[in-house]
Amino acid sequence: MHCCDLFTAAEGGYRRYRIPALTVTPRSTVLAFCEARRHTGHDDDEIDILLRRSLDGGRTWEPPQAVVSDGDRTCGNPCPMVDGHTGAVLLPFCKDNQEVFLTRSDDDGQTWSAPVAIPGVKDASWSYVGTGPGHGIQLASGRLLIPAWADESPGPPTWRNPLATWGQVQSSVVFLSDDHGETWRRGEKMTRDASDECEAVEVSGGVIYATMRNRQGRKCRAFSWSRDGGETWSEVAYDPGLPAPSCQGSIVRFDAERILLAHPGRTDERACLTVRLSRDGCRTWPAARVLAPGSSAYSDLAVGGDGQILCFYEADEYRRLVLARFDLGWIEAGQGVSEPASGGETR
Repeated sequence: MHCCDLFTAAEGGYRRYRIPALTVTPRSTVLAFCEARRHTGHDDDEIDILLRRSLDGGRTWEPPQAVVSDGDRTCGNPCPMVDGHTGAVLLPFCKDNQEVFLTRSDDDGQTWSAPVAIPGVKDASWSYVGTGPGHGIQLASGRLLIPAWADESPGPPTWRNPLATWGQVQSSVVFLSDDHGETWRRGEKMTRDASDECEAVEVSGGVIYATMRNRQGRKCRAFSWSRDGGETWSEVAYDPGLPAPSCQGSIVRFDAERILLAHPGRTDERACLTVRLSRDGCRTWPAARVLAPGSSAYSDLAVGGDGQILCFYEADEYRRLVLARFDLGWIEAGQGVSEPASGGETR
C-alpha cells in the first residue's frame, strides 16, 4: 500500500480542505476533487472546488486547479461521474446548499464548462440540498445517477441564517438522467429522516445498493435497494455488521462479482477507516482491512485503469486529504473487523 498527501490544511491560501471525491476517466486519468474552505474551515465558509489530476494511476499528481469558484458563495458537495458513452466527466455540486449545478469536461479534466443550474431536482419544501458527497454512477442502461440528500428541517432556507434549524430532519434521495446529463429528475425520496449522505453501486441484475450515513443514533451503516434504476427504493434499514459513526462512506464496484466499501469503523469517533469487500452483491462483507487506524472521516473509492484501488480520505482531524493506493489482495488478506459502539457525530 502507498499513501500520499494531496491537500494539507493552511496551504495554498485555504484554511482547510474537506469532502474528497474521486473518479477515473476512460483514459485512466484519475481526478481527485475536494472542497477548499477559505477562512473558517466550516461548512458555511467561502468554499471553492479544487481538482488534482494524475496521469499515472495516482502515483504522481499535477498541481491543484480551481474548477468552481464563485466569490463568497459556498460551492461544495462535489459528486463527479463519467459518462462512458460520451467520455465526458460530469461534476454536479451545490451552491449554498440551495441550488444544484453541473459543470462538465470533455478533455479529462483539463478544462471545464461554465456551470449551469439543474432545475427541478430540489423540492420547494426542502430547506437545503446536497449532492453526494463522493461520486455518482452510470448504470448499465446508460442512466446517470447522482446520490444526494435533502434537508427538510423547518426554518428559513438561508445557509448563513443562524435561526435556520439545519440538520434536524434529513433524508437520502437520488437524481436521474437518461439523456447524458441534459435533463434531470428526482427519484423517490428514501425513508424520511432515516439516512442522509449516500453513495450507490449497481450489483448483478441491475439492482442498485445505496450505502448511507445513519441517523437516529443507529451507529451502523444504513442501506436501501432499488430494482427499477433508482426510481423507487426499499425502506431504509441498518446493518449491525457495519459499525460506524454518523459519517459519510463510499462504495465502488471492482468487477462483476466484487464490491468495495469504506467508512470509519468506530462508533464513538470518526476513526479507524476500514475498507470492506463483498462477493455477494453487498449482502455480506467477509473481508476487511483497517486503512487508517487514527482520525479519519469522509472518503471516496475508485478503481484505476491498472486495477489498483484508490481511496481518497480525510485524516488527522481534517488536516490532510490522503490518497491511498493498494491492490485487491491487500483487502482479501484481511479478516472481518469490529469496534465497540457508542457516540455519534455531525458533519
